[in-house]
Order: sequence, then C-alpha cells, then structure tokens
Amino acid sequence: MKIIVLNCGSSSIKYQLFEMPSANVLAKGLVDKIGLRGASIKHKRNDGTEIKVEGEILDHQSGIEYLLGLLVNPEYGSLKSLNEIDAVGHRVVHAGEKFGGSVKITPQVVAALEECIDLAPLHNPPNLEGIYSITRLLPEVPQAGVFDTAFHQTMPDYTYLYGLPYSLYEKYRIRRYGFHGSSHKYVSLRAAEILGADIKDLKIITCHLGNGASIAAIKNGKSMDTSMGMTPIEGLIMGTRTGDVDAGALLRIADKEEIGISTINTLINKFSGMLGVSGISSDMRDLEIAAEEGHERAQVALKMFQYRVKKYVGSYAAAMGGVDVIIFTGGVGENDFNTRKEVMTDMEWMGVDFNFELNNGLKGKEVMLTNPGSKVKVMVVPTNEELVIATDAYEIVTKGIDQL
Repeated sequence: MKIIVLNCGSSSIKYQLFEMPSANVLAKGLVDKIGLRGASIKHKRNDGTEIKVEGEILDHQSGIEYLLGLLVNPEYGSLKSLNEIDAVGHRVVHAGEKFGGSVKITPQVVAALEECIDLAPLHNPPNLEGIYSITRLLPEVPQAGVFDTAFHQTMPDYTYLYGLPYSLYEKYRIRRYGFHGSSHKYVSLRAAEILGADIKDLKIITCHLGNGASIAAIKNGKSMDTSMGMTPIEGLIMGTRTGDVDAGALLRIADKEEIGISTINTLINKFSGMLGVSGISSDMRDLEIAAEEGHERAQVALKMFQYRVKKYVGSYAAAMGGVDVIIFTGGVGENDFNTRKEVMTDMEWMGVDFNFELNNGLKGKEVMLTNPGSKVKVMVVPTNEELVIATDAYEIVTKGIDQL
C-alpha cells in the first residue's frame, strides 16, 4: 500500500511517499516558498535520484499538483500512475478537544477542524489547505488526519487546566493542549521496543528539542503532562518563543510600550526566546559558536535553555513518582551533544549513570547514553513523525475505521 504523508506549513509542504506496512520511503521532498519569489521543489527518490524545480507556485494546491507530477514522472518518479496512491495522511497541528486519536477525514471532521482555526491560526489553515487540495485532486483517495494535540488528550484535568475561572474553560476551552504529539508518541514506543519492555510498564520523559521544543511525561504509555500549553508558546525557551513567562510581565510591557495584543503576540512568538536573549540568532549552532568566542548573551541564552530542560525533567520525574527512561530527540536533542551533557550533569541523584565520553561528539544516532547498570536509561532516539502519520493512515484505511 502506498501512502503520501503531507505536512503543509504556511509557505511550504514537506512530503514523503511510503510503502506500507514495510515503512519503506520511496520518495520525499519539499515544496518551498509557496506564493513567494524563488519558489521551488526539491524531490529525492529512494535510489538517490534528485531534482530541484524552480518556478511560480502560487498556492498549496499548485504545490501539491507539482509534487504529484514528480511522483509519476518517468525519470524522477516512483509511481507509474496516481491510481497507485492508496491513502494520504496529513499532519494537523490543533484538534482542540475534538479528537483523541487520528481520524479518517470526512466533511464532519473538516468542519470540526475549521472550528479549531482560532486555536492555531498560523498552522491549521495551511494544514486544511492540504486536505482541501487532495479532496479536489484525488477525490477517491481516503485521507487521514494525525494531530499534534491528540496524544496529549490523556492528560488529566489537574494538569491541563489553568488557574483561571472555570467558566472560561467552559466557554472557550482555555486549557493546555500540548504539541509534538506524534514525535513524543513515536520515540517513547521506539524506546520501549529497543529495551524489550512493555511501554505500559515504563515511566518515560521525552525531550523533543528543536527550534520549537517540548517535554512530555509519559506514564504507562500515556501522556500525563507536557510543557507546551494552549499554544506552542508555553514551556521551554525556544528559538523565537518566550516559553514560560509571567503574564504580568506582558501586561507591563504592553502598558509601558503602549502596544496591543497583536504586537505582543508577535513579540512572544517571533522576537523572543534564544534570538531575543542573545540578540544574535535563534539557531543553537550559531549561539554555540558565539558562546565559544566569549559572547556573554549567547552564553546566557544557552544556559537558560539547558537549565529549563533540566528543570522540566526533574519536575516530571517527581510528578510520575520516578522515571525509567529519558529520551532526547528533535534537531537539537539528536545532534547537540553539549546540551545533552549540560542537562545530564549532576543527575546521579536521580539514578542516571551518564556516559559523557560516548555522548561527546555524537550526532543523529539511535544510541543508549548511560552505562550498563544505570537505574535510569538515557537515550537518543531520532524522531520520525512522518512514519507515525503513515502508520496511522495505514491502520485507518486497512481496518476501515473512522478513528484510532
């Protein structure tokens, strides 16, 4: 069975073509700068054949038309016909409280997701554009929606509610939802598989660290808490997002600077975090180079990030009554060995016997980073959110069900 996975952003589409259930990636690519000057498609087949096409790509439907054309291209494609496509899986960021698992896309599901647009105004509209486009271009092909928020729907009310009047939750569903659910789900399941353990017997802390970052407490296979909240702003300090911040500080800034909600929203999403503190970059690699050269604000920004990761790990271990496995994933988690080192320093009290020598210089590999006999295992598990989407779409289509 051949399944296309689409991850539609505001001006981009990441895609992969899977052969399921073998999980072989037949092709993958990126449609970039949609609606902008310099639009292009980078396409790569599993045998290494690559092509980059540049031209005008006005909207998401045009981008999907182009990528479908490349998939059936005699020279660069992996399909003889679009009729070989059995399903399409979509990444959708926010489903509110509407879905606790991946679902088959129906008109009712689309309507429900449209109601969630105000919860993720930057993410859900392009996600929906992908669904609309496939519905128009491949109307007979079943589609599945896989939600960033769904994995965290198992959080109990005492972890997802804010200390606001309950009436605001009842009226507007103001609560914590969490994100990166597909990543947290994949790496926790993969870690259990590596350890030869039943995930229902494990207490796992997953650290998805990248330009956007979140940590999850996963107890007995279910998310019980996560650092991101109603939006992806809450939690860790990130590339350009503030992370946890006193709401009173934002009120004071708005008052002193005489700015409104829209400007505050831009401030905390686009100009804060590692970029705002360092004044240099949102990229950890740039900051580490600057820190090594003695740039004090870069050094402070890195320490802030590492400290908050460590703080969340410790608090989630306490919340779960212990921890069996700590996982690093995401672009920073998988590749930044300095961050892993700083987070794991002085964690022996928790039962971590960390192998600092093995960690040093290690990038992008699935590996155990603790010494034999360590009570708590620390692992790097590269994430694969696309495989989660393909797997869920495969399950929905083959089993003929509406929701997992």
